[in-house]
Formats: sequence, structure tokens, C-alpha cells
Amino acid sequence: MQFGPLIKFYRIQQGLTQKELANGICSVPHLSKIESNSKEANQETMGLLLERLGVNLASITENEDQIKQLVSELNEKIDYIQEDEAEVVSEKLKEFEGIIPFTTNLHKYELTKFRYLIFKGSLTEAQVQYELLNKQKKIFSQPQMALFSYLYAVMLLKKRIYKKADVILDNIGRGSKFDISDGELLYHRALAKTSLEDLGYAIYYGKMALQEFVKEHNFKRILHVLMLLGINYTNSKIYEEAQDCYKHLIRNAEILKEVKLLPEIYHNMGYLQKKLKNYQDAIFFFEKSLSLQNKETQHYLITLYTIGEINYELKNEDKARESFQEVYELSKHPENRKYRVLANYYLMTLEAPEKSLAYTESKVIPFLEENDGKSEELIWFYKMLSNHYQKIGRFDQAVKYIEKIN
Repeated sequence: MQFGPLIKFYRIQQGLTQKELANGICSVPHLSKIESNSKEANQETMGLLLERLGVNLASITENEDQIKQLVSELNEKIDYIQEDEAEVVSEKLKEFEGIIPFTTNLHKYELTKFRYLIFKGSLTEAQVQYELLNKQKKIFSQPQMALFSYLYAVMLLKKRIYKKADVILDNIGRGSKFDISDGELLYHRALAKTSLEDLGYAIYYGKMALQEFVKEHNFKRILHVLMLLGINYTNSKIYEEAQDCYKHLIRNAEILKEVKLLPEIYHNMGYLQKKLKNYQDAIFFFEKSLSLQNKETQHYLITLYTIGEINYELKNEDKARESFQEVYELSKHPENRKYRVLANYYLMTLEAPEKSLAYTESKVIPFLEENDGKSEELIWFYKMLSNHYQKIGRFDQAVKYIEKIN
């Protein structure tokens, strides 16, 4: 505890001048040196100053121990994804914010605060906290600097800036000495690789993260890693492993009543069944996912759109039209324009197939090329147009779209 600055803090808080506080105890210059930490006060002087301020020395030391304990507790709640409990601990820590700057826990607290803001998704506040910490990083210890880099990478992942986050996480490396478990680091490395579709490394880091979380009995994180592995196994066409992951996920998430995670689990299981062409099973899981989702989210649109695609494939035209009409109506926000464009394509196809082909070339493909890169949807449209032009003998146009695929 830095007692000089702490005395200054309580003196100013109570509206006392240096002269008023020092009167009868020590000289004003002497107090000034104590407050600036340029001179240590003897125990008797310190005791008299604190007594006049109404501050108990034992309680200050006790507070420092409590702050240290609460910071550790908050990190543990974040580790185990205990959102409500983490909020309670965070509120307790706020009661000590006035004296934390005078303790040895300052940087640890500020870094933990940064982590908590990221954890609860307050990214605007997290960015402000990052900028504050970035100004102080020159005085961080090596473990603090490693933690700061890791937390910055996690924030970037939340902001979908995947490549930069991946580079930072690769540079940190496993076994770095800082207050984050190997499981957390490996999980976020797997998440970065998944987002970049680096499937081999995503599975590699995911498996290692799973081992760590099993050792820690961190059940929620086990579910999160199984989700990543299921996605990567599906995209790698390792369907049996993917199915095992989702079966474990569904069973355990239902037992743990993970209502926030279940819609995503059901959706991904549905996507796997769609890949396997088990269309009825796919619709079953997509509808379970949809029943737990909020209509105002993009995830709802994606699930509903996929149900429409399957019904279209199965020639259930009325059900397909119903899904695509709802997607079209719900996707008015600019960030959902992709689903509005795609839903409109299917609605046109169901009513006037010839018009939908022109719409594909003039609207759908240019939009997807500009915004999605080589997505599954874009490649599907290339193939569809190539097949169409082959059938009508327009081989120049057919070749054009085949070349785009390659």
C-alpha cells in the first residue's frame, strides 16, 4: 500500500488543507513530502495523520487483501463463465475503486476490469479501457504485458478482426507466464483458426483446449470447445466425429439448461444433417433452434432462411415460400441485406423462374462477390448458372461461371 498518496486521497476527500491536517503533528513541507512518497513517515506520525483522517491502518491493510481476493475471484468467475456471479464480484470491487490506485493491485485490477468488459460484451467500454492500459504498458511486467496482448486479441475476436487476433495469439504461445489458463489461450487460438477457416489448426488447438478444460472440470468451456470441434469436423467432412460432438453437446447442454447455447447447438446439428442430406432431421433441429431464438437477431434469419432452402429442395413450395417471405420482411436492416437479396431470389424463382435468372446475374452474384468472397452460396449460384447455360447451349457463358468457381 502506498500510504503517502492514500493520505492525500483521504485529505482531499474530506476537504482538508495540508496545514489543517499537519497542525500539531508535523510541518506542512514534511506532510507534502510524505504525500508525494518522497519521504517515509515514521509509524507514530503516520498513525496520528490517519487517526485525524478517521482511517484505521488495520482496515486499510485488510482492504488491500480483500481487493486482491476479489480480483482473483472475478477472474475465476470469468474462467467458468458464471455471468451473474461475476457481476456481483465486479460490483463489490467498484466499492474499492477509490483506494485501488494506492494499492499494489492497481494494474492487476485494471487488466481484470478490461477482461470483464470484454467478457460481458461491453466492447465500447472495453476499447476505452484498452486505450487507458495502452498508455501504461511501458511499466507493465512481462506477465502483465502478455496478459494485455492476450486480452486485446480476445477483444479483436469479439469485433471479428480475426487475422490480427490470430497473429497476436500465435506470438504469445502456450506456456507464457501470465494469469490465464492454458485452456483459455488454446480455446481462443482454436476460435481464431475456426474464424479463418484454418480447419487443421482449429481442430488441433480445440482438442488441446478440451483436455485442459476436462482437467479443470470447466463444463461450460467444454461445451464451447465441442461446438468449435463440431463446426470444424463438419467443414472438414469428418461427419462421424461432428455427429459425436453434437450428440454430447445436446445431451449436456440440455442437462445444464444452457439456454443461450442451445439454439446454436441445434442450428449446427441441423447444418450437419443438411450436409448429410438427412433433410427431415435437419428441419427438426433447425426448428428447435428457431423456437429458442429472438426474431430480431441475424441468427434467426439464418436459421429460417436455411429451413426455406431445405423445403425448396424438397419441393415443399408453400413452406419454402412462407419461410422466404418472413426472411424478406425481417431483413430490412442494411446489415441483413444478404438475406433480403437471397430470399427475394427464391421468392422470384417460385413465381417466375426466368426473371430470377436475370435477378441472379444483375443483383445476387454482384452482391455476394462484393461482400462474401467465395462463399458456399456464391459457388452454388455459379454452378446453377453454368448448368443453365449448358442446357440452352450458351457454352461461352457456362465456361465463364465455371472459371469463376476455379
